[in-house]
Amino acid sequence: MSKSEKSGPGLRERVGTSLFSHVAGPSGAQNRARIHGAPGPRWFGPDRPIRTVHGDAAMFIGGLSALLLQSLHPRAMAAVAGHSGFRSDPWGRLQRTSTFLAFTTYGTAEDAQRAVDHVREVHERIRGTTPAGEPYHAADPHLLCWVHVAEVDSFLRAHQRFGADPLDGAGYDAYIADTARVARALGIPDPPLDRTALAARLARYRPELRATSEARDAARFVLREPPLPWVARGPYAVLASNAVRLLPPWARTLLDLHTAPYLPEGLVRLSGRALTGTIRWAMAALPPREELTAPR
Repeated sequence: MSKSEKSGPGLRERVGTSLFSHVAGPSGAQNRARIHGAPGPRWFGPDRPIRTVHGDAAMFIGGLSALLLQSLHPRAMAAVAGHSGFRSDPWGRLQRTSTFLAFTTYGTAEDAQRAVDHVREVHERIRGTTPAGEPYHAADPHLLCWVHVAEVDSFLRAHQRFGADPLDGAGYDAYIADTARVARALGIPDPPLDRTALAARLARYRPELRATSEARDAARFVLREPPLPWVARGPYAVLASNAVRLLPPWARTLLDLHTAPYLPEGLVRLSGRALTGTIRWAMAALPPREELTAPR
């Protein structure tokens, strides 16, 4: 046994394991083994752009930016504030979202459909009224489409800026077309299929968007009051600053986030590249997927 083995996991493995457990949750290892090890056809083959984008460390920044952008639709934000538990169980919400993305991106077609069916059942039960008196239903295709396009746009922006292997224009169009497969399964009849259609769809939602008190409260919580120990606040500040800077300028204006928090503007992008590089370095210490799929 080597000296390093006797001393236990090194820094890289400890950081990677901690990141994975926070994002994937207590069932993360079991889910990962099933997602990559279960035999059967997949919705997306190994060469599809959706796997490239969703498997990159840039998703950490893109995911937080997506939450901020999605909050700008009052009815979608009311549904989140009233039913998602983002304040009482923020890690649980993150873990459920990341698990859904993992199953639909990499899992078998059967498991992907099962994940979609579960989300549709949850959406069907979520109904209510905004503080302004507007009724909402989480299964409303119009609201679902807003959540979808805000997410896809944020993931795409993050990967273009921080991805280890940025795609070309045709690759990003193919990524949007891949995500449309999941969107249709969730109940969105006509999701955008390329960057031009995505930009047009986002523009169509602009008149409906505003920063409600719930949206500003959510932004304050996720940017300045994260449920993290102090030792993690520094890296999270880098994440938060880059997530804000990634937003379209009009979205930053609506949320009154004219400058990225914590860091000078000139350092934001450099810090984002350093952070995503560190995350890749740490996550590479996890067992390779090939080991998960090897015969037992």
